Amino acid sequence: MTHPLANRHAVICGGSQGIGRACAEELARLGATCTLLARNEVALKGVVTELAAEAGQTHDFRVADFADWKALGAIAERIVAERGPVHVLINNTGGPPAGPASEAEPEAYLDAAGKHIACNQVLTRAFVPGMKEAGCGRIVNIISTSVITPIKGLGVSNTIRGAVANWGRTIAAELGPFGITVNNVLPGFTHTGRLDTLIAGKSQRGGISEEEVRKQMLSTVPVGRFGRPEELGATVGFLCSPGAAYINGVNLPVDGGRLAAQ
Repeated sequence: MTHPLANRHAVICGGSQGIGRACAEELARLGATCTLLARNEVALKGVVTELAAEAGQTHDFRVADFADWKALGAIAERIVAERGPVHVLINNTGGPPAGPASEAEPEAYLDAAGKHIACNQVLTRAFVPGMKEAGCGRIVNIISTSVITPIKGLGVSNTIRGAVANWGRTIAAELGPFGITVNNVLPGFTHTGRLDTLIAGKSQRGGISEEEVRKQMLSTVPVGRFGRPEELGATVGFLCSPGAAYINGVNLPVDGGRLAAQ
Protein backbone atom coordinates (compact mmCIF):
# COMPACT_ATOMS: atom_id res chain seq x y z
CA MET A 1 0.00 0.00 0.00
CA THR A 2 1.27 3.44 -0.89
CA HIS A 3 -0.43 5.02 2.10
CA PRO A 4 -1.02 2.29 4.71
CA LEU A 5 -2.07 4.84 7.33
CA ALA A 6 -4.58 6.69 5.16
CA ASN A 7 -7.69 7.71 7.11
CA ARG A 8 -5.77 7.38 10.36
CA HIS A 9 -5.28 10.28 12.77
CA ALA A 10 -1.95 10.46 14.60
CA VAL A 11 -1.00 12.67 17.54
CA ILE A 12 2.74 13.20 17.91
CA CYS A 13 4.13 14.71 21.10
CA GLY A 14 7.24 16.83 20.79
CA GLY A 15 6.57 17.07 17.07
CA SER A 16 8.35 20.38 16.51
CA GLN A 17 11.90 19.00 16.43
CA GLY A 18 14.22 16.02 16.68
CA ILE A 19 12.79 12.53 16.93
CA GLY A 20 9.22 13.80 17.30
CA ARG A 21 9.45 15.73 14.08
CA ALA A 22 10.97 12.73 12.30
CA CYS A 23 8.06 10.59 13.51
CA ALA A 24 5.56 13.14 12.21
CA GLU A 25 7.28 13.24 8.82
CA GLU A 26 7.24 9.46 8.50
CA LEU A 27 3.63 9.05 9.63
CA ALA A 28 2.51 11.77 7.22
CA ARG A 29 4.43 10.06 4.42
CA LEU A 30 2.53 6.87 5.24
CA GLY A 31 -0.76 8.71 4.85
CA ALA A 32 -1.75 9.61 8.41
CA THR A 33 -3.35 12.93 9.26
CA CYS A 34 -1.11 14.40 11.97
CA THR A 35 -1.74 16.63 14.95
CA LEU A 36 1.49 17.84 16.53
CA LEU A 37 1.96 18.86 20.17
CA ALA A 38 4.80 21.02 21.50
CA ARG A 39 5.43 24.36 23.19
CA ASN A 40 6.94 26.30 20.28
CA GLU A 41 4.11 27.59 18.08
CA VAL A 42 6.41 29.02 15.40
CA ALA A 43 8.29 25.74 15.05
CA LEU A 44 5.05 23.75 14.98
CA LYS A 45 3.66 25.90 12.17
CA GLY A 46 6.82 25.36 10.17
CA VAL A 47 6.72 21.59 10.52
CA VAL A 48 3.03 21.33 9.69
CA THR A 49 3.48 23.24 6.44
CA GLU A 50 6.27 20.86 5.37
CA LEU A 51 4.52 17.55 6.10
CA ALA A 52 3.50 15.40 3.16
CA ALA A 53 -0.19 15.64 2.33
CA GLU A 54 -0.74 13.33 -0.62
CA ALA A 55 -3.58 11.24 0.79
CA GLY A 56 -6.14 13.86 1.71
CA GLN A 57 -4.49 14.69 5.01
CA THR A 58 -5.08 17.96 6.84
CA HIS A 59 -2.29 18.38 9.37
CA ASP A 60 -2.55 20.66 12.39
CA PHE A 61 -0.97 21.38 15.76
CA ARG A 62 -1.80 22.38 19.31
CA VAL A 63 0.51 24.32 21.60
CA ALA A 64 0.95 22.26 24.75
CA ASP A 65 3.21 22.41 27.80
CA PHE A 66 3.87 18.97 29.29
CA ALA A 67 4.63 20.59 32.63
CA ASP A 68 0.84 20.88 33.09
CA TRP A 69 -0.74 17.46 32.59
CA LYS A 70 -4.19 18.69 33.60
CA ALA A 71 -4.17 21.31 30.86
CA LEU A 72 -2.87 18.68 28.45
CA GLY A 73 -5.89 16.52 29.22
CA ALA A 74 -8.20 19.35 28.22
CA ILE A 75 -6.24 19.85 24.99
CA ALA A 76 -6.57 16.14 24.21
CA GLU A 77 -10.32 16.27 24.67
CA ARG A 78 -10.54 19.25 22.31
CA ILE A 79 -8.46 17.44 19.70
CA VAL A 80 -10.98 14.58 19.66
CA ALA A 81 -13.92 16.98 19.58
CA GLU A 82 -12.48 19.13 16.79
CA ARG A 83 -10.35 16.69 14.77
CA GLY A 84 -12.01 13.34 15.38
CA PRO A 85 -10.80 10.06 16.91
CA VAL A 86 -7.10 9.43 17.32
CA HIS A 87 -5.73 6.09 16.08
CA VAL A 88 -2.00 6.61 16.66
CA LEU A 89 -0.34 8.20 19.70
CA ILE A 90 3.39 8.90 19.88
CA ASN A 91 4.41 9.73 23.44
CA ASN A 92 7.65 11.69 23.24
CA THR A 93 8.80 14.09 25.95
CA GLY A 94 12.20 15.66 26.56
CA GLY A 95 14.25 14.06 29.30
CA PRO A 96 14.89 15.49 32.80
CA PRO A 97 18.11 17.40 33.53
CA ALA A 98 21.29 15.40 34.05
CA GLY A 99 22.74 14.64 37.46
CA PRO A 100 23.24 11.84 39.98
CA ALA A 101 20.11 10.11 41.27
CA SER A 102 21.34 10.33 44.87
CA GLU A 103 21.64 14.12 44.74
CA ALA A 104 18.37 14.94 43.00
CA GLU A 105 15.67 16.83 44.85
CA PRO A 106 12.43 14.89 45.41
CA GLU A 107 10.66 17.55 43.38
CA ALA A 108 12.76 16.58 40.35
CA TYR A 109 11.27 13.09 40.42
CA LEU A 110 7.74 14.43 40.86
CA ASP A 111 8.21 16.90 38.01
CA ALA A 112 9.53 14.18 35.70
CA ALA A 113 6.71 11.81 36.65
CA GLY A 114 4.18 14.49 35.74
CA LYS A 115 5.77 15.27 32.37
CA HIS A 116 6.13 11.62 31.40
CA ILE A 117 3.82 9.21 33.21
CA ALA A 118 0.91 11.54 33.95
CA CYS A 119 0.95 13.16 30.50
CA ASN A 120 1.12 9.78 28.77
CA GLN A 121 -1.79 8.62 30.89
CA VAL A 122 -4.10 11.55 30.19
CA LEU A 123 -3.47 11.28 26.44
CA THR A 124 -4.09 7.54 26.51
CA ARG A 125 -7.34 7.93 28.45
CA ALA A 126 -8.52 10.55 25.96
CA PHE A 127 -7.64 8.61 22.79
CA VAL A 128 -8.14 4.92 23.60
CA PRO A 129 -11.95 5.06 23.31
CA GLY A 130 -11.60 6.05 19.64
CA MET A 131 -9.07 3.28 19.06
CA LYS A 132 -11.39 0.72 20.63
CA GLU A 133 -14.27 1.90 18.46
CA ALA A 134 -12.09 1.55 15.35
CA GLY A 135 -10.90 -1.88 16.43
CA CYS A 136 -7.26 -0.92 16.11
CA GLY A 137 -4.75 1.54 17.47
CA ARG A 138 -1.07 2.18 18.00
CA ILE A 139 0.68 3.72 21.00
CA VAL A 140 4.46 4.14 20.77
CA ASN A 141 6.48 5.48 23.68
CA ILE A 142 9.82 7.07 22.80
CA ILE A 143 11.95 6.35 25.86
CA SER A 144 15.68 5.49 26.13
CA THR A 145 18.10 2.58 26.27
CA SER A 146 18.40 3.42 29.98
CA VAL A 147 15.27 1.27 30.35
CA ILE A 148 17.62 -1.72 29.97
CA THR A 149 20.93 -0.30 31.20
CA PRO A 150 20.97 2.93 33.27
CA ILE A 151 23.09 5.73 31.84
CA LYS A 152 25.63 7.28 34.18
CA GLY A 153 24.76 10.83 35.19
CA LEU A 154 21.08 10.62 34.23
CA GLY A 155 19.65 9.51 37.55
CA VAL A 156 16.17 11.01 37.38
CA SER A 157 15.80 10.16 33.71
CA ASN A 158 16.83 6.53 34.26
CA THR A 159 14.24 6.19 37.01
CA ILE A 160 11.32 7.76 35.18
CA ARG A 161 12.11 6.15 31.82
CA GLY A 162 12.00 2.75 33.50
CA ALA A 163 8.61 3.56 34.99
CA VAL A 164 7.27 4.63 31.59
CA ALA A 165 8.50 1.39 30.03
CA ASN A 166 6.66 -0.74 32.58
CA TRP A 167 3.56 1.42 32.24
CA GLY A 168 3.68 0.85 28.48
CA ARG A 169 4.08 -2.90 28.75
CA THR A 170 1.28 -3.05 31.32
CA ILE A 171 -1.25 -1.32 29.10
CA ALA A 172 -0.03 -3.37 26.13
CA ALA A 173 -1.48 -6.43 27.85
CA GLU A 174 -4.65 -4.57 28.76
CA LEU A 175 -5.33 -3.09 25.32
CA GLY A 176 -4.14 -5.91 23.08
CA PRO A 177 -7.57 -7.62 23.03
CA PHE A 178 -8.99 -4.48 21.40
CA GLY A 179 -6.52 -4.50 18.51
CA ILE A 180 -4.41 -1.79 20.13
CA THR A 181 -0.66 -2.33 20.35
CA VAL A 182 1.66 -0.50 22.74
CA ASN A 183 5.41 -0.57 22.19
CA ASN A 184 8.45 1.20 23.59
CA VAL A 185 11.19 2.49 21.28
CA LEU A 186 14.53 2.96 23.01
CA PRO A 187 16.76 5.40 21.11
CA GLY A 188 20.49 5.20 21.63
CA PHE A 189 22.78 8.13 20.91
CA THR A 190 20.74 10.03 18.34
CA HIS A 191 21.92 13.29 16.78
CA THR A 192 19.41 15.74 18.28
CA GLY A 193 19.52 18.90 20.34
CA ARG A 194 19.12 16.79 23.47
CA LEU A 195 22.30 14.87 22.66
CA ASP A 196 24.20 18.11 22.05
CA THR A 197 23.09 19.36 25.47
CA LEU A 198 24.21 16.17 27.18
CA ILE A 199 27.58 16.29 25.43
CA ALA A 200 28.13 19.91 26.47
CA GLY A 201 27.22 19.12 30.06
CA LYS A 202 29.52 16.10 30.23
CA SER A 203 32.31 18.18 28.73
CA GLN A 204 31.95 20.84 31.41
CA ARG A 205 31.69 18.38 34.29
CA GLY A 206 34.61 16.28 33.11
CA GLY A 207 36.89 19.08 32.02
CA ILE A 208 37.38 17.58 28.56
CA SER A 209 36.49 18.80 25.09
CA GLU A 210 33.13 18.09 23.51
CA GLU A 211 34.94 16.31 20.70
CA GLU A 212 36.52 13.94 23.20
CA VAL A 213 33.10 13.27 24.74
CA ARG A 214 31.76 12.40 21.30
CA LYS A 215 34.68 10.05 20.68
CA GLN A 216 34.04 8.31 23.99
CA MET A 217 30.37 7.86 23.16
CA LEU A 218 31.03 6.60 19.65
CA SER A 219 33.56 4.08 20.94
CA THR A 220 30.64 2.23 22.58
CA VAL A 221 28.53 2.04 19.40
CA PRO A 222 29.39 -0.90 17.11
CA VAL A 223 28.18 0.84 13.94
CA GLY A 224 30.52 3.74 14.74
CA ARG A 225 28.17 6.69 14.42
CA PHE A 226 25.26 8.47 16.08
CA GLY A 227 21.76 7.62 14.98
CA ARG A 228 19.71 9.92 12.77
CA PRO A 229 16.23 11.09 13.78
CA GLU A 230 14.77 9.79 10.52
CA GLU A 231 15.96 6.29 11.44
CA LEU A 232 13.88 6.48 14.60
CA GLY A 233 10.99 7.86 12.55
CA ALA A 234 11.16 4.89 10.19
CA THR A 235 11.08 2.47 13.13
CA VAL A 236 8.04 4.18 14.61
CA GLY A 237 6.35 4.26 11.23
CA PHE A 238 6.71 0.50 10.92
CA LEU A 239 5.35 -0.13 14.43
CA CYS A 240 2.31 1.98 13.52
CA SER A 241 1.71 0.16 10.23
CA PRO A 242 -0.66 -2.77 9.62
CA GLY A 243 2.37 -5.04 9.18
CA ALA A 244 3.29 -4.61 12.86
CA ALA A 245 -0.10 -5.66 14.23
CA TYR A 246 1.41 -8.67 16.04
CA ILE A 247 4.21 -6.72 17.74
CA ASN A 248 2.99 -5.69 21.17
CA GLY A 249 4.60 -4.88 24.50
CA VAL A 250 8.23 -4.81 23.37
CA ASN A 251 11.19 -2.65 24.36
CA LEU A 252 12.92 -2.05 21.02
CA PRO A 253 16.44 -0.58 21.14
CA VAL A 254 17.45 1.53 18.15
CA ASP A 255 21.04 2.10 19.22
CA GLY A 256 23.48 0.83 16.61
CA GLY A 257 24.18 -2.25 18.73
CA ARG A 258 25.43 -0.42 21.84
CA LEU A 259 23.42 -2.51 24.28
CA ALA A 260 24.44 -5.73 22.55
CA ALA A 261 28.10 -4.82 22.98
CA GLN A 262 27.87 -4.21 26.73
